[in-house]
Amino acid sequence: MDFALASEPVDPVEPVPVPVSAPGAGAGGEQLYLRRTVSTAAKLLVVGHFAVGKTTFVGSLSEIRPLRTEETMSQAGAGVDDLAGTEGKTTTTVAMDFGRLTLSDSLVLYLFGAPGQQRFTRLWQDMTQGALGALVLADTRRLEQSFDVMGLLEELGLPYGVAVNHFDGAPVHPEEEIREALDLLPETPLVTCDARDRVSSTRALIALVEYLQRRTAREHA
Repeated sequence: MDFALASEPVDPVEPVPVPVSAPGAGAGGEQLYLRRTVSTAAKLLVVGHFAVGKTTFVGSLSEIRPLRTEETMSQAGAGVDDLAGTEGKTTTTVAMDFGRLTLSDSLVLYLFGAPGQQRFTRLWQDMTQGALGALVLADTRRLEQSFDVMGLLEELGLPYGVAVNHFDGAPVHPEEEIREALDLLPETPLVTCDARDRVSSTRALIALVEYLQRRTAREHA
């Protein structure tokens, strides 16, 4: 797959000396220098309403230990956050989640998961700076809560795809019905995933990247 996306290149890494005893060292014992491949870095957001699985999604994908800013939910937030359908949730993200995923030899993705509550809207508006696109996680039990998130992305002009996260016991609907319920454009990617599963989450992210690639190709045609 050719992921030629318009983004900032990763800073080149300084030449790495190869020890004399290593294969490929010079015949006279001199050190040889290898330069690591310079990849393209793409910033993507993982967004969605409260308790839709963003932290789990980023955590299942990240090849590094993900940065998490979760705090224990207090009784004071019960009157602010809609806890319907999330009775087992005890923590919430208060700043962001961050992870990294190498998708190919030439593309590294930096994933920024944003808090879902409306009071954090200003925070993740700032996070859209420099982002190529966003993946909106959705829950079939609360599809209507995705509208505010998608509406804000559209106002900011940030392209996005939608991944319906699987929750045990959640209703399952045909793709056509979900696409109609969310009023998605025909070209907007819509996939299903299980945020707990790395393979499933990777497929959802690839669907978004391929969509962004097609948009970039059209813009440069």
